[in-house]
Amino acid sequence: MSFVVCLAFFLGIGVYSASQKTETAEDYLVASRSVSPWVVALSAVATNNSGFMFIGLIGETYVAGLSAMWVMVGWVLGDYLMWMARVPDRVRAQSEATGTVTIPSFLGHGIRAGRQVTLMAGLITLIFLGIYAAAQLNAGSKALHVLFGWEYSVGAVIGAAIVVIYCFAGGIRASIWTDVAQSVVMFFAMIALCLTAITHCGGLEAMWATLGQTPGLTHWRPETLPWGFTLFMLGWLMAGMGVIGQPHIMVRAMAVNSVESMPTARRVYFVWNALFAAAAILVGLAARAWVDGGGSGTESAAALLAQDAELALPLLAHGLLPAWLVGFVLAGVFAATISTADSQVLSCSAALTQDIFPSASSRYGWVKAGTLCVTAVVLGIALTGGSVFDLIVLAWSSLAAGLGPLLILRAFGRPVDGRLGLAMMVSALVTVLVWRFGFQLTGAVYDVLPAMIVGFGVYSIGRLCIPNESAHT
Repeated sequence: MSFVVCLAFFLGIGVYSASQKTETAEDYLVASRSVSPWVVALSAVATNNSGFMFIGLIGETYVAGLSAMWVMVGWVLGDYLMWMARVPDRVRAQSEATGTVTIPSFLGHGIRAGRQVTLMAGLITLIFLGIYAAAQLNAGSKALHVLFGWEYSVGAVIGAAIVVIYCFAGGIRASIWTDVAQSVVMFFAMIALCLTAITHCGGLEAMWATLGQTPGLTHWRPETLPWGFTLFMLGWLMAGMGVIGQPHIMVRAMAVNSVESMPTARRVYFVWNALFAAAAILVGLAARAWVDGGGSGTESAAALLAQDAELALPLLAHGLLPAWLVGFVLAGVFAATISTADSQVLSCSAALTQDIFPSASSRYGWVKAGTLCVTAVVLGIALTGGSVFDLIVLAWSSLAAGLGPLLILRAFGRPVDGRLGLAMMVSALVTVLVWRFGFQLTGAVYDVLPAMIVGFGVYSIGRLCIPNESAHT
């Protein structure tokens, strides 16, 4: 019952947002650039993390132990560096000045061969953000699997249906508002879960002793790093900097009510992001200590986690919390992942209708039709299964490398010819795929680092070859 009540509350927020909307593509995609900085910041943290943190990262921590923290240390610091460099501020100001409402259109605006840049950026967004959204549906389905015993496919279908309701109710505003509610609920839920698990294990010292019984779990850094810890950390630092290539996050910067509000948004975003990261690592460690310590319910949980470690948070909640609170926590997980999928589907549909087929850009009905088509494709990807953590890090690195370097150059007003921009995007994206699937070196150095080096390297070589070329803005 608590699951239904909590989920109905989140859905109600999304539906209520419809009372604030106007029937325009700009309102549907960037909320008429009218959202307060606090709301934007909390929403950006929620959509940045959700399925990745609640399901993927906690599962990774369950397997790897304490050393998994460096993923988030690098990620959060890199993310903060981009905000401190004022890249989101510049995107907010310039997107309003140019009237662009998507990241691909921002990248291609006012430069030679800009249409080709926008088209390529739109395709990258559509493909890899679609994969990202599918991972969110998978994450949400895992919460329903533990709570109700449903097949993952059932949860994915339900999630896709709710995504359509969110999108049609209030567009990006519905996603932002529900993100805020879910962000607050999930933070306090994870803290409560940590405290319960630590108490169950006999305190922090006893929990740490239990973890120490398994080799490697309490080591502060990964043990098998072929190229050393420094390059490993640089890779994850660059992963965090890759936030500027994530359309579903950057669009929130475009939705804030003014450029002057960005410093407030930046401060709230960083503090909330750091707290969430710490809480997720603690939950992963607590889940492992609970299982390794034995006790009621841990034998069946251990068997399930041996098959899928990404069930760690749902199973920990199910094993330690009262039934009403389990429903509350898992409703928060499910709703958070679906709200993130909603914003990603909106960014994909924007890429489809604004950037790939711009003839539909001013037609509100066509924009909604694009949302339906994208949701159907995303659901199809989700039904094929796959690790939430692996799908998200692939999508994140592809978007970060494919769009990030060019967005930084455009935000700082650097001269970029469209052909050079295309070369940057394609070469960086190919580097991600070759590094990950060809060389299989992602475990040594996260692929955003070499891919961004290639992207900026192509730009530097291109500028040497055409030194007198300037951007047309």
